[in-house]
Amino acid sequence: MKRRSKENNNKQMFPILKLFRAQTILFLMAAGLYITSCRKHDMPPPSNTGSYDLKLVAGNLVSPVTVAGSPDNTGRLFIVDQIGKVWIVDNQGNTLANPFIDITNKMVSLNPFYDERGLLSMAFHPRFKSNGKFFLFYTAPPRTGGPEPGVDWNNLTRISEYSVSAGNPNVADVASEKIIFEADHPQGNHNGGTIAFGPDGFLYISIGDGGNADDKGPGHVADWYEVNEGGNGQDIKANLLGNILRIDVDKKNESKNYGIPGDNPFAKKQGKDEIYAFGFRNPYRFSFDMGGEHWLYAGDAGQLLYEEIDIVKKGGNYGWNVKEGTHCFNTDNSLEERVSCPSVDPFGNPLIDPVIEINNSRNPKGGSAITIVGGNVYRGKTIPSLEGKYIFGILSESFNPPTGKLLVAKPSNAGLWSYEDLKLKSFPENVGQYVKGFGQDEAGEVYATTSGQIGPQGATGKVYKIVFMPD
Repeated sequence: MKRRSKENNNKQMFPILKLFRAQTILFLMAAGLYITSCRKHDMPPPSNTGSYDLKLVAGNLVSPVTVAGSPDNTGRLFIVDQIGKVWIVDNQGNTLANPFIDITNKMVSLNPFYDERGLLSMAFHPRFKSNGKFFLFYTAPPRTGGPEPGVDWNNLTRISEYSVSAGNPNVADVASEKIIFEADHPQGNHNGGTIAFGPDGFLYISIGDGGNADDKGPGHVADWYEVNEGGNGQDIKANLLGNILRIDVDKKNESKNYGIPGDNPFAKKQGKDEIYAFGFRNPYRFSFDMGGEHWLYAGDAGQLLYEEIDIVKKGGNYGWNVKEGTHCFNTDNSLEERVSCPSVDPFGNPLIDPVIEINNSRNPKGGSAITIVGGNVYRGKTIPSLEGKYIFGILSESFNPPTGKLLVAKPSNAGLWSYEDLKLKSFPENVGQYVKGFGQDEAGEVYATTSGQIGPQGATGKVYKIVFMPD
């Protein structure tokens, strides 16, 4: 009886075992195909263990501030060096011997020990592949006059259009410069400094509040919030400082070399037509997400207490100098927060809080950044674990020694986003240099730019690609 029962059980189990084996074989086949596919596209399979790291792309630069991929299927990478040069890394990884363009003689003279001016950004026209046009953001020598009697302008923010030379795609035609946009700047800092074409085809420009501390001094007008002195960030009528602007470079009107998009928030009412969003202190680096809903991420440098990353929406008021981060700012003592402040401006616009906030190193509560550096949302194919995450950084934890860091945050639907250090195998503590910018190629891979000098001098500048290194 026992033997017959065992035989019966075996007969009953046999179909189940066959099914289990068949499913196991199918699963292993599918896993094998997936791993093969991942290897084919340089993607680590989910079970892989490894580390993030930085791969050197270019060195011997001075002060690289951003990187851009060439939208013409050539696989080239363009590096913007603050001193006035753009360099090309070809699709074989070689940095070309001669710069793509050199506008050093068009800029203000830079202070080698520290300067926020210079060549700050580059943007390719959406039809660059066919028209060869690109744009540079740089600080030119000031025009005559100044913000008030006896005070001169410090520099001139300039956006210019250039063309690639007819005979060599690796060399720009310097003589082709066409000045598109200019704005007088009262102090040497808070220049903003990013230009980028949005998914709508318009050119976006970030400009800081004019410089100085507290958003006050010559060239800083009074705003609606009388408790705090100054207020270019909150003003939308007197000047274009403290804003992100949006213009149409393919059109021009009677007085300007550009047009105004019809749906700009102040195009048909009081306020400067060019303004897209306002209430910024120094939105040094911003970028558009290549995927998702194509959000505009802007890193806005704080003063002494808080650094922030904002998701910028059309017509949005981002609070400066009423607020610094999510906190009430105090021009009487910028190391002490005010107990309270308005949450909306007189026009009913809410003062929009950042999505990421970091304590400045000088914050009495403790902090970890001398300034924030806006980055990019990862949309590449080689690091699936970073897909959709925002990579950004801090210039350094202190002014000396350089201890820049890369950070990563996952977008959230509400409140401040959490973030963490991007752990790098070769840089376990920090990058060991100042993190000066980020960039992205056409494939969505993200790059970081660094320098061993806080000012534009020497030859310690480097460009790194963020990579995944399997164990």
